[in-house]
Amino acid sequence: MKPRYIIGFFAFFLAAGILLTAGYQYTYHRAIDRQMAQEELSGEFAGSESIAAEGEAVKEDAEEEGFYLCELQGFVVVYLKDQKTIYELTEIPLTDLPEELQQEVAEGKYIQTADDLYAFLENYSS
Repeated sequence: MKPRYIIGFFAFFLAAGILLTAGYQYTYHRAIDRQMAQEELSGEFAGSESIAAEGEAVKEDAEEEGFYLCELQGFVVVYLKDQKTIYELTEIPLTDLPEELQQEVAEGKYIQTADDLYAFLENYSS
């Protein structure tokens, strides 16, 4: 094989390796940042009123009251109507939503029923 072909193959594999490493580092750091944000959220709200993960009584009251979608540390968070009690922490990044919806969530988007809330969460999660 000619030396220039060997150099070309070497340069190609070197560039491919560098791109693969850079992609891995980017996704790794993004995952770490997301995990740290979740830990901050869970630590920050450990003493808050209620997250309503369990208990039908809280869920029934919440269905009557309505919900607000707000942004907290780059993620969508569901509050009860009082806008102080967290109903659910989501893993939906605000940047994954359409621009118009990002504005609505930043201002506090109101959702009337639990069915509408779960339809929204189902549409924009994953």
